[in-house]
Amino acid sequence: MATTAMSRSGGAAVPAAGGFDRLAGICGVLVGVASFVYAIAFVVLKNDGLSAAMLGLSGLLTTVLFVALYERLRQVDAPLALLGLLLGLAGALGALIHGGYDLANALHPPATSNLDLPSAIDPRGLLVFGVAGIALLIVATLIGRADDFPRALATLGYISAALLIVLYLGRLIILDAKHPLIVVVAILSGFLVNPAWNIWVGLSLLRRHGQWSVERGA
Repeated sequence: MATTAMSRSGGAAVPAAGGFDRLAGICGVLVGVASFVYAIAFVVLKNDGLSAAMLGLSGLLTTVLFVALYERLRQVDAPLALLGLLLGLAGALGALIHGGYDLANALHPPATSNLDLPSAIDPRGLLVFGVAGIALLIVATLIGRADDFPRALATLGYISAALLIVLYLGRLIILDAKHPLIVVVAILSGFLVNPAWNIWVGLSLLRRHGQWSVERGA
């Protein structure tokens, strides 16, 4: 039989997403891996092509993850979950477009370019860091009120959201990417917190899919 997800606040149950959870879970794990590779390529290897490819890939896969999270969290607070979905998709598509733009420039560098100018599609990481951070803040809040996710996952989500927002504000106000504050926050977010968050969410969804499969066969 189909399982249902209940909120801690006593909201109405909705059918489990079933098979889509498995796809989203795999995407979540892959986003975590891609985010870690992006951090290595950007900070250590300084490989523009690889970092751009990983940014675009993580953005594309994140769209699947946010749809699955919305399906899980809408019974907790439907309007807030929808807002989280819309902002999450905006941030994910921003990463996809930003990555595609950087990849095109890495493969075929323009004759002239001004690196001091902010990106017209994602100025100083407005979508990739700022909007994504707000979306993650909303999702973490809802996860903290839901029964089928660990409470510690919500805490990690708050930390990840805060780091993303600080990264955006740092790039907007300080600008210098080598400033100690930006470097420390980027390392914490890119190498540790963001990959861990996405992988944990992915594994949580895969576990829910396993429970759904077992109960469906019962």
